[in-house]
Amino acid sequence: MTYSTQQDESMNYALLFGGIASLVFGALLLFQREFSLGVVMLLIGLLWFIQGVAAIMSIFLDKSGWGWKLFFGAIGVAAGLLVFRNPIDSATVLPAIFAFLMGIFGVIMGIGGLIDAFKGSGWGVGVFSVVAIIIGLLFIFNSAVSGQVLVWILAVLLVIQGAAAVYYAYKYR
Repeated sequence: MTYSTQQDESMNYALLFGGIASLVFGALLLFQREFSLGVVMLLIGLLWFIQGVAAIMSIFLDKSGWGWKLFFGAIGVAAGLLVFRNPIDSATVLPAIFAFLMGIFGVIMGIGGLIDAFKGSGWGVGVFSVVAIIIGLLFIFNSAVSGQVLVWILAVLLVIQGAAAVYYAYKYR
């Protein structure tokens, strides 16, 4: 399959624009974290609100599963409004909740890996499973700090991804 030169150029500009946006956003998260997280939370709140309204409106187009649509729509609208009212508090609480959930997932995955290790998957699986359990427990019992660490990791990854995208946009122009 071949692409026209015009498609290649538009994809290249999209890659360049996305890379620059990632670099800027990553840098803002690294150096202006409170402001950046507040803006991100407002955008997330707007997204949740719009998705909630859309879910409720979809009931009028398709009545199947209307109870679930109404339930999730109401949650989306409520969550969006809650974030609008307290964007800074939400920027603190949501990363902590995400870290807590990741901790639970890590413990569950670690236990599953340990079971596999005892069934014959090897010591490597067992060691990584124990590490996953330990990290999961750290995330569970210290979720506020873990949430902040996740924000830092996200910022660094955005900068790396943005730099790579800008590099490849220039390399393949």
